[in-house]
Amino acid sequence: MADAMDLEVEVDVVEDTEAVDELRQALEAADEVAALTPDAAVEAYTRIISINARVDDSALKVKEEALYRLTKLYVKERRFDAVMDLLKNANPLFVEIPKAKTAKIVRTIIEIVSAVPDAIEVQIGLCRQVVSWCEAEKRTFLRQRIQSKLAALLFKSGEYQEAMAIISKLLRELKKLDDKQLLVETHLIEARIQHALRNLPKAKAALTTARTAGNAIYVVPLLQGELDNMSGTLHCEEGDYPTAYSYFLESFEGFSNVLGPTKKGDPRASTCLKHMMLCKILQGSAEEVSPIIAKWGVKYAGKDIEAMSAVAKAAKKRSLEDFDAASAAFGPQLNDDVLVQHHLAVLYENMLEANLNKIIEPFSCVEINRVAELIKLPIVKVEKKLSQMILDKKIKGTLDQGRGQLIIHDEEKDDLTIEHGLQVISNMGKVVDSLFKRAEKLVNNKLGQVAVPGQ
Repeated sequence: MADAMDLEVEVDVVEDTEAVDELRQALEAADEVAALTPDAAVEAYTRIISINARVDDSALKVKEEALYRLTKLYVKERRFDAVMDLLKNANPLFVEIPKAKTAKIVRTIIEIVSAVPDAIEVQIGLCRQVVSWCEAEKRTFLRQRIQSKLAALLFKSGEYQEAMAIISKLLRELKKLDDKQLLVETHLIEARIQHALRNLPKAKAALTTARTAGNAIYVVPLLQGELDNMSGTLHCEEGDYPTAYSYFLESFEGFSNVLGPTKKGDPRASTCLKHMMLCKILQGSAEEVSPIIAKWGVKYAGKDIEAMSAVAKAAKKRSLEDFDAASAAFGPQLNDDVLVQHHLAVLYENMLEANLNKIIEPFSCVEINRVAELIKLPIVKVEKKLSQMILDKKIKGTLDQGRGQLIIHDEEKDDLTIEHGLQVISNMGKVVDSLFKRAEKLVNNKLGQVAVPGQ
């Protein structure tokens, strides 16, 4: 009896091994076909996924790899609808395997689609579909992960209100479950959304909560780099550029130490380097940008670094013409980044005001055409800025639009005579009050001494 049972187990092992070998051979054959005829490869991969073999670890690994390669093939051909259908068709496989393994497969498929930079809408649609599937299958933990990813994608696409609504609901659930890792990631997304909405106090509070939750767990280097990058962003918004620079440097080192696909570290390292250069420009140390480029610019050479280098040269020369040229030449690199766009606009306005003050300083009356000619900007733009400076009391003058002139008023010194006179009167009043109280006290004492003998 025992020999029969041993023989049956041995037969099962042989059959499982043969089935796995057949799956691997089919996968290799599909890979060879994929290079020549993608349609045939799709059928081959689909057949491997749908084979009703016993799902042990080895067979599951082959099916999982076939699923990933089929996803990559669909993404390469930009057949994103097929990726959504693939998840539906793979549902029988998901039923047989553990939920944790299912969550890993779904997240990996979404990451493969996320590698396409111009397919955010597709990624959002895919995440929505997975969330609906998770709700139907009651897979709570996977749903929470995908909702966090969905909120991040909505943030990238500029749909801040919907992203914030998802985050608020998700945070209430996570605080009950006490999932520290996902809590850190979700609070970080919340901080980014609040920053984009220009609600800096709430962004700072969300980041502080994320760091507090992160103290209780091991934070992976990439997530730590994102936290440092967000800290640098908020300090930059507050005008604390040296502290912001130090945070961006920490973030840059964290991202650059991770070996990315291009062996240059994580792609986010280039963004951190751009922000480091921005901080130096904003704190009036544009000349320090060149050493930064000399140290890291070769490794991370690209349009972003060239854009910030051009801005640094314009800031160093205080040349609005060069600044406008840099903005025109590197528009996408400077305008797509919210932090860079906002602070370069502030820097430009400050440079414009400084140059206008320098030009009009020698004059008591000057033609606006002449100011525009000297500063090399359109007359309409110069006139608008001068009006704004007069209203903000940065210039004491009047715009005579009929004659096209700016009339500068001499600075009037305040006449302090009345103020000093009132102060003297006030002090004299205090002295008189004090003397009156002392006289009253002396009179009361004398009256008291006269009254004693009469008793």
